[in-house]
Amino acid sequence: MKKTTLFIFLGLPLLIIHCEVEKRKIDYGSNDGAYISIRGKKIYYEEYGKGVPLLLLSGGGHSRSIKDFARCIPGLSQHFRIIAPDTPSQGRSEQPDSISYEILTETMSQLIDSLSVDSLYVMGWSDGGIVGILLAERRADKVKKVIAVGANNGKRGFNIPPGIPLDSVVPPSKEIFEKLNKQLIEDYSKLPGKDWVKLLESLNKMVYADEYFSRSIYDRIKIPVMIVVGDRDDISIAHGEEMYKSIPGSQFCVLPHTSHEVFKEQPELINRVAIGFFNDTPPKISAR
Repeated sequence: MKKTTLFIFLGLPLLIIHCEVEKRKIDYGSNDGAYISIRGKKIYYEEYGKGVPLLLLSGGGHSRSIKDFARCIPGLSQHFRIIAPDTPSQGRSEQPDSISYEILTETMSQLIDSLSVDSLYVMGWSDGGIVGILLAERRADKVKKVIAVGANNGKRGFNIPPGIPLDSVVPPSKEIFEKLNKQLIEDYSKLPGKDWVKLLESLNKMVYADEYFSRSIYDRIKIPVMIVVGDRDDISIAHGEEMYKSIPGSQFCVLPHTSHEVFKEQPELINRVAIGFFNDTPPKISAR
């Protein structure tokens, strides 16, 4: 009887603790972060963990925000001080009149200075990966290492099916985009101060350019960089390899069974790759 009573008594606090953990589930992207004014616009960001700062930069689009890293932040925050902003036009950050890779890079560069950090790492995904590469060249005074996931330099880097001419890859019109993305548009329009048409126009001009930045930038990168693509990515493996070979001393990683949505599909895998790269301890990854 005593053993049974003791078991039940100890089990109750465990049950209560479990329930409290469930109640405290973090809503990344809406978790009482902070705002900072950059280029006349308020930029929202959240912080987690302690250690060397790690700036996470999300991809481009109407649905992207800090929440894209929701499955990765818990693990990464055990090793680094995570700084996760909503980039201009996304989530809780204000929308400028237009965006470009130059505007995004300059915004993140000023964010780095505003945080008064001595040094930091950067991991960017998709458009955020492109910004990461540009920061590697521009801000080596602060940025010590960069991982660029699913990044490309121009639409020629898209994973285009064989036989499809590059010239035929064109941005969607407003009418087609609206027809195919009604729920996305509705959700984006609920965010304060957001204009989905204005963002679409900027994205079409930015993403479908033949080249985003001069290839001479590669030669000027002097810090460690890792280029990461999935084997089923929207960015071709060949293009990822081209970027890797163009950046002196860089590393190249192809993730198996992974599309462009790596941070949702393979959070543990990309975390192990990132922790290993930033801490100079190559991850032990078993083949399945």
